[in-house]
Amino acid sequence: MTYDNENIFAKILRSELPKSKVFEDAEILAFHDISPQAPTHILVIPKGEYISFDDFTTNASDEVVGRFFSRVGKIAQDIGIAENGYRIIANTGNDGCQEVPHFHIHICAGKKLGRMLAD
Repeated sequence: MTYDNENIFAKILRSELPKSKVFEDAEILAFHDISPQAPTHILVIPKGEYISFDDFTTNASDEVVGRFFSRVGKIAQDIGIAENGYRIIANTGNDGCQEVPHFHIHICAGKKLGRMLAD
Protein backbone atom coordinates (compact mmCIF):
# COMPACT_ATOMS: atom_id res chain seq x y z
CA MET A 1 0.00 0.00 0.00
CA THR A 2 1.29 3.45 -0.86
CA TYR A 3 0.76 6.59 1.16
CA ASP A 4 -2.31 8.64 0.15
CA ASN A 5 -1.35 12.33 0.11
CA GLU A 6 -5.04 13.25 0.13
CA ASN A 7 -5.87 11.70 3.51
CA ILE A 8 -7.27 14.09 6.12
CA PHE A 9 -4.08 14.18 8.21
CA ALA A 10 -1.93 14.97 5.19
CA LYS A 11 -4.27 17.88 4.48
CA ILE A 12 -4.04 19.04 8.11
CA LEU A 13 -0.23 18.87 7.92
CA ARG A 14 -0.33 21.06 4.78
CA SER A 15 -2.67 23.51 6.59
CA GLU A 16 -5.42 22.85 4.06
CA LEU A 17 -7.78 21.98 6.92
CA PRO A 18 -8.07 23.70 10.30
CA LYS A 19 -6.84 22.19 13.54
CA SER A 20 -6.85 23.03 17.23
CA LYS A 21 -3.15 22.53 17.89
CA VAL A 22 -1.88 21.18 21.19
CA PHE A 23 1.79 20.71 20.24
CA GLU A 24 4.01 20.91 17.19
CA ASP A 25 7.69 20.44 16.45
CA ALA A 26 9.70 19.42 13.38
CA GLU A 27 8.53 15.77 13.53
CA ILE A 28 5.18 15.71 15.35
CA LEU A 29 1.80 17.43 15.38
CA ALA A 30 -0.79 17.00 18.14
CA PHE A 31 -4.30 18.44 17.93
CA HIS A 32 -7.79 18.00 19.36
CA ASP A 33 -10.00 15.41 17.66
CA ILE A 34 -12.97 17.06 15.91
CA SER A 35 -15.23 14.22 17.08
CA PRO A 36 -13.99 13.51 20.61
CA GLN A 37 -14.79 10.16 22.22
CA ALA A 38 -13.75 11.37 25.69
CA PRO A 39 -13.58 14.76 27.44
CA THR A 40 -9.93 14.93 26.37
CA HIS A 41 -9.22 13.41 22.95
CA ILE A 42 -6.01 14.40 21.24
CA LEU A 43 -4.51 12.97 18.06
CA VAL A 44 -0.74 12.78 17.72
CA ILE A 45 0.72 12.23 14.25
CA PRO A 46 4.22 12.05 12.84
CA LYS A 47 4.90 14.50 10.03
CA GLY A 48 6.41 11.75 7.92
CA GLU A 49 4.33 9.74 5.45
CA TYR A 50 3.63 6.61 7.51
CA ILE A 51 0.47 4.64 6.82
CA SER A 52 0.20 2.62 10.03
CA PHE A 53 1.93 1.66 13.26
CA ASP A 54 3.64 -1.19 11.40
CA ASP A 55 4.84 1.16 8.66
CA PHE A 56 6.07 3.70 11.23
CA THR A 57 7.97 1.23 13.40
CA THR A 58 9.44 -0.53 10.35
CA ASN A 59 10.47 2.50 8.30
CA ALA A 60 11.14 5.34 10.74
CA SER A 61 14.47 5.35 12.54
CA ASP A 62 14.61 4.10 16.12
CA GLU A 63 15.36 7.67 17.18
CA VAL A 64 12.26 9.06 15.47
CA VAL A 65 10.06 6.30 16.94
CA GLY A 66 11.53 6.91 20.38
CA ARG A 67 11.04 10.68 20.20
CA PHE A 68 7.46 10.22 19.00
CA PHE A 69 6.46 8.01 21.93
CA SER A 70 8.39 10.14 24.40
CA ARG A 71 6.48 13.19 23.13
CA VAL A 72 3.12 11.39 23.51
CA GLY A 73 3.92 10.89 27.21
CA LYS A 74 5.12 14.48 27.58
CA ILE A 75 1.93 15.82 25.99
CA ALA A 76 -0.12 13.84 28.52
CA GLN A 77 1.93 15.37 31.34
CA ASP A 78 1.76 18.88 29.88
CA ILE A 79 -2.03 18.88 29.55
CA GLY A 80 -2.48 17.54 33.09
CA ILE A 81 -3.96 14.08 32.48
CA ALA A 82 -1.04 11.91 33.57
CA GLU A 83 -1.95 11.87 37.27
CA ASN A 84 -5.50 10.54 36.85
CA GLY A 85 -4.65 8.37 33.86
CA TYR A 86 -5.32 8.16 30.17
CA ARG A 87 -5.48 5.69 27.31
CA ILE A 88 -3.41 5.70 24.15
CA ILE A 89 -4.79 3.91 21.12
CA ALA A 90 -3.26 3.13 17.74
CA ASN A 91 -5.72 1.43 15.42
CA THR A 92 -3.93 -0.49 12.67
CA GLY A 93 -5.42 -2.02 9.53
CA ASN A 94 -8.93 -3.21 8.78
CA ASP A 95 -9.39 -5.46 11.81
CA GLY A 96 -7.99 -2.71 14.03
CA CYS A 97 -10.57 -0.26 12.60
CA GLN A 98 -7.98 2.22 11.32
CA GLU A 99 -10.00 4.94 9.58
CA VAL A 100 -7.26 7.30 8.35
CA PRO A 101 -4.27 5.81 6.48
CA HIS A 102 -1.74 7.97 8.32
CA PHE A 103 -0.26 6.57 11.55
CA HIS A 104 -1.70 8.31 14.59
CA ILE A 105 -2.12 7.89 18.32
CA HIS A 106 -5.29 8.82 20.18
CA ILE A 107 -4.80 10.15 23.71
CA CYS A 108 -8.11 9.84 25.57
CA ALA A 109 -8.79 10.96 29.14
CA GLY A 110 -11.01 12.98 31.42
CA LYS A 111 -13.31 10.21 32.65
CA LYS A 112 -13.20 6.54 33.52
CA LEU A 113 -12.94 5.00 30.06
CA GLY A 114 -14.42 1.56 30.74
CA ARG A 115 -13.37 -1.73 29.26
CA MET A 116 -10.61 -1.83 26.71
CA LEU A 117 -12.61 -3.87 24.20
CA ALA A 118 -16.34 -4.26 23.79
CA ASP A 119 -17.75 -7.75 24.18
